[in-house]
Amino acid sequence: MASTIVNVAFDATDGHALAQWWSLVVGHPVDPECAPGDEESYIPVPGGPTIFFNRVPEQKVCKNRLHLCLRPDIPRDEEVARLLDLGAALVADRRNPDGTGWAVLADPEGNEFCVLRSAAERAATG
Repeated sequence: MASTIVNVAFDATDGHALAQWWSLVVGHPVDPECAPGDEESYIPVPGGPTIFFNRVPEQKVCKNRLHLCLRPDIPRDEEVARLLDLGAALVADRRNPDGTGWAVLADPEGNEFCVLRSAAERAATG
């Protein structure tokens, strides 16, 4: 027997606003049935788990024990710049001079996530 991952859930003080932000990151819309003030908002991702946002009263207070790693379609550094422009924060820069490595960012509510190299960058550097 095995289990299937159905969704990845984030706690957030404003789940709908955070869902809107992540919608820009992953390029998929928030479900149209979700609205500001809802207890739950989510982004259905075709072929993947749903990204789910639960409204909670408390702020995030420590490092995530689980995080998402994103492989962008565009070069990693361009994606990092795009996400910073959207309001992400740079938490740790693990990029190396040879082009390997990753960047650790945080979303507007402080949830950490990593931006990896694109598939093209990985293929070019092995």
